[in-house]
Amino acid sequence: QVQLVESGGGTVETGGSMRLSCAASGRSLRGYAVGWFRQAPGKDHEFVAAVGRTGSGTYYGDSVKGRFAISRDNAKNTVELQMHSLKPEDTAVYSCAAGNRVITSSLTNRRQYDFWGQGTQVTVSS
Repeated sequence: QVQLVESGGGTVETGGSMRLSCAASGRSLRGYAVGWFRQAPGKDHEFVAAVGRTGSGTYYGDSVKGRFAISRDNAKNTVELQMHSLKPEDTAVYSCAAGNRVITSSLTNRRQYDFWGQGTQVTVSS
């Protein structure tokens, strides 16, 4: 079992930056794909970013490309999401997820992940 806890959410003004962290316990994240997903009120879950099982590939949703960056720190057993140039439409609950059977072509599919954090609210004020 992998337990995931997100942190770093809050409120930021449009154009600001924020960093989210996903801390894992119970097992090392080595060999696990880790993804960030978000859900705004009344909307479906949206893929934000992911890092593959080997840690060598990073992937982003179209709406965040060029603004967000995902990184893995194996020593700390964490995955971070650095967000820049935030927009009001980035407002959502952000959740991290991990899975050791997620293949590259399925990184955007939240159903492929086995473990989830509780989520952290990100609010971008206009």
